[in-house]
Amino acid sequence: MANTDMTRVVTLPRRKVLAAGGVVAVGGVLVACGGGESAAPTVADKTAEEAEIAEEIGDEEVAADQGEQLVAVSEVPVEGGVVIEEPPVVVVQPSEGDIKAFSAVCPHQGCLMSSVEANEIFCPCHGSLFSAEDGAVLAGPANSGLPAVTVRVQDDAVYLG
Repeated sequence: MANTDMTRVVTLPRRKVLAAGGVVAVGGVLVACGGGESAAPTVADKTAEEAEIAEEIGDEEVAADQGEQLVAVSEVPVEGGVVIEEPPVVVVQPSEGDIKAFSAVCPHQGCLMSSVEANEIFCPCHGSLFSAEDGAVLAGPANSGLPAVTVRVQDDAVYLG
């Protein structure tokens, strides 16, 4: 297999972006009102604040582990995939050499995907099915697809970012 770098774009729904903005605004007020040694947040404080914001938009694990190796390409079956619990990502290979990744958290009620077969990502909680091609809903009750996760392929490994 050729060494190919691939990048995917993560798009966020408007509601999640607004929710994250609200968390940032509340965090800013709390920092300004704090009575500690310094009103300016440290690097550690910023990292913790960023992690809280990422959790609000459902991407905490993905944001915290940018660059982490997820799985070897050779472990991702063609027309199948691998569900990773931490961070919650499903890595798929809809066709030979086409590696993609999506959030492994069902938008219906937050369950973790359980499997990928015949290019369908399955949620065990209520039976929702998602396309391994683009994360779109194939069968409900979920009414929105799985958000894409940015990954890159380097050598025989899939990495976040």
